[in-house]
Amino acid sequence: MLTRDTLVSSMLPSADAAPVEWRIADGLVPYPEAVAAMEARVEAIARGEASEQVWLLEHPPLYTAGTATKAGDGANSAFSIFETGRGGQVTYHGPGQRVAYVMLDLKRRTPDLRAYVAALERWIIETLAAFAIRGERREDRVGVWVTRRDKAPGLDGSPAEDKIAAIGIRVRRWVSFHGISLNVKPDLAHYAAITPCGIADAQFGVTSLADLGHVVTMDDVDAALRDAFEREFGPTVQI
Repeated sequence: MLTRDTLVSSMLPSADAAPVEWRIADGLVPYPEAVAAMEARVEAIARGEASEQVWLLEHPPLYTAGTATKAGDGANSAFSIFETGRGGQVTYHGPGQRVAYVMLDLKRRTPDLRAYVAALERWIIETLAAFAIRGERREDRVGVWVTRRDKAPGLDGSPAEDKIAAIGIRVRRWVSFHGISLNVKPDLAHYAAITPCGIADAQFGVTSLADLGHVVTMDDVDAALRDAFEREFGPTVQI
């Protein structure tokens, strides 16, 4: 059976393709502003009028509800909940979390959504490896996970696992948007009001680089993200 672990389709562009724009936002970007900008950029990319782009940013504290969100999740939160067209369920965004919105023309690469998600996971795993963290994918759970042998195991004796990065994408005319979020040093207490990505099992939680004992700056993380991205998706140019 073909799994995401065995999907190795290249997401590199053709040799003559323009580099992907690498954009880093200052300050906290309101979610509606980010979505509007993504929507406009995706349309321009699809028309051949704009370059592909990765946009790195942080949001103020908020929740986004994907297309599979269950009714009532996050209802008791003090933070705003935004419905979004990406896949998945409800998740948290906030300061200390690096969000990367990835706007790529998959027709120039590999027009295969499973291969694209697998490449996003590899990108995160390679980024974490730069900080000596072993990130892993799970066939039944999208995102990237770390094993926590310092926490109580599951009822079946399997080790606890925490999610350190989430993935939620949407594709329009084979141009991707939304993307990934990597927990660097967010307030993990803000996850308490939701069932992150619909996973309620007590042995599965959320973590961050800081929670794992890695004191790194957002600049450190951005540099590692860029290096790993270029290996998976090709050259970038800072704008």
